[in-house]
Amino acid sequence: MKRRFRLASSIEIQRVRRTGKSFAHPLLVLVVNQGDGSNSRFAVTAGGAIGNAVKRNRAKRLIRAALRSLLDSIQPGFDCILIARKPLINSSYEETRHALQSQLLEAGLIGSKTDE
Repeated sequence: MKRRFRLASSIEIQRVRRTGKSFAHPLLVLVVNQGDGSNSRFAVTAGGAIGNAVKRNRAKRLIRAALRSLLDSIQPGFDCILIARKPLINSSYEETRHALQSQLLEAGLIGSKTDE
């Protein structure tokens, strides 16, 4: 993911986690907070409950790939955290993309469904 779309500072991630609104899905959790930049920024995390490092990294790669395909349709100015859940390990790219898209729709970050 390009640097301008990354939420990298641990202080910023803690701020979003503490003050943001969360949207849950069986595959992932989206936490959204109003940002101050011209781009929406994202942090992708996977906790130890997901499994070993190989499984955690696979989960993060799946989320990043799904996010990359939706970046053009996301409204600017938000800071978001995407948290992987355990069932994500067994899901496909299409299932992950659909889950992410539905969470972004619910949060109001994209206007309508985009079938790219």
